Amino acid sequence: MEKKTIILYPSPGIGHLVSMVELAKLILNREPSYSIIIFISSAPYSTGSSAPYISHVSATTSGISFHHLPVLVLPPNTFSSFEEIAYKIPQLNNPNLKLALQTISKESSDLKAFIIDFFCTAAVEVSSNLEIPTYFFFTSGSSAMCQFLYLPTLHETITQKDLQDPNTYVHIPGIPPIHSLDLPKVLSNRSTVLYKELINTANQMAKCSGILINAFETLEPKAVKALKEGLCTPGMPTPPVYCIGPLIASGDKGNGNNAHGHEILTWLNSQPSKSVVFLCFGSLGTFKEDQLKEIAIGLENSGHRFLWVMKSPPIDDKTKRFLPPPEPDFNVLLPEGFLERTKERGVIVKSWAPQLAILNHDAIGGFVTHCGWNSVLEAICGGVPMLAWPLYAEQRVNRVCMVEEMKVALPLEESVDGFVMASEIEKRVKELVDYESSEAIRDQVKIMSEKAKTAVAVSGSSHDALTKLLDGWK
Repeated sequence: MEKKTIILYPSPGIGHLVSMVELAKLILNREPSYSIIIFISSAPYSTGSSAPYISHVSATTSGISFHHLPVLVLPPNTFSSFEEIAYKIPQLNNPNLKLALQTISKESSDLKAFIIDFFCTAAVEVSSNLEIPTYFFFTSGSSAMCQFLYLPTLHETITQKDLQDPNTYVHIPGIPPIHSLDLPKVLSNRSTVLYKELINTANQMAKCSGILINAFETLEPKAVKALKEGLCTPGMPTPPVYCIGPLIASGDKGNGNNAHGHEILTWLNSQPSKSVVFLCFGSLGTFKEDQLKEIAIGLENSGHRFLWVMKSPPIDDKTKRFLPPPEPDFNVLLPEGFLERTKERGVIVKSWAPQLAILNHDAIGGFVTHCGWNSVLEAICGGVPMLAWPLYAEQRVNRVCMVEEMKVALPLEESVDGFVMASEIEKRVKELVDYESSEAIRDQVKIMSEKAKTAVAVSGSSHDALTKLLDGWK
């Protein structure tokens, strides 16, 4: 009997690829007979090499194969953001995608689904013409999905001027009122290419065969209810929504950093339980030099143990912004004498650390995070309370929901331009580690950690959602 085939199409970059591989593993765990093909497109900016990871997956996971689309050469310095490039690559790849899909369709008459991620919206034109059922895999949460699907409605009902008004609160079904300054910045400038792409993606999502979300229903029940009842897509189709998370990557990307990670975990082994604050801001999270110094001063003045993953400041030279950043120079970026004064209770590591293993270590008492969704889920599953410091994209909306709805995080006070003072960092770190100050969110995150386990267990909501999805492909 011919194998059922599923094709996954992630955006360029290691982060998107890892999420899709975890989805593939989830499907194969339930349906080992499936054949899953993952299309790979190259990224013209640094997200970390995917080659070792692809080799690692190929060697350790049967049922997954990789198909590399031709490498594209983009004209230099013609894009204003990573997001614009991420949208552009699938657009340019459509002829290659069409050829690949046609070839696979001929080889496998049982092609059940084509699953794409957020930035691959251009692929819908190709898959629709070939009559292949197309699904979106949304790697942020249900609350962010509410905001995103509601964009076309916001476009019609709220002016750009309203969104630029600091006194405006935006009401979106399923989530708390959002201050205009907490919405992604691109929404307040409707003339950009990126804004138009986002509106198009929202419209295409509403018409697709289904949306898979890396979330579980009991974490964001109001958001899930709003999505399923069509409140976020008024006047448009309501696609089936499948909350199949939490999908957590194993952390082993075959990247050769195991020895470095071992040193960090060895240090954590020598620290008291729940005593260390972990600071990590994602693969693209960077701070200017003055903010790095404020973080250092705040940590030192807090008196608490810390583990801080530091990246170099963003590069001002626009011709180099998509190149790999240099390693941070601690002597330049940190206050004089900081390392010596804090060496007994703090560790700073350059650029990378095994985040999942760290968050599951007993020594970790709190997590200062950029509110990227994978990081949020990893902290919740590890039962670690958070201090929310969003930096870009939908992360500010995530923070509102983490603080007000999920109640698993404390907020940070910041200036209008996002700068956080050392005194605020000191205050919030003390609150986070002090058991009495953070007892409510500490208890809540433990509850959510248990609910996450229940969701993916047999008869749990995420388990049942995946069953429903797979049954539709039989």
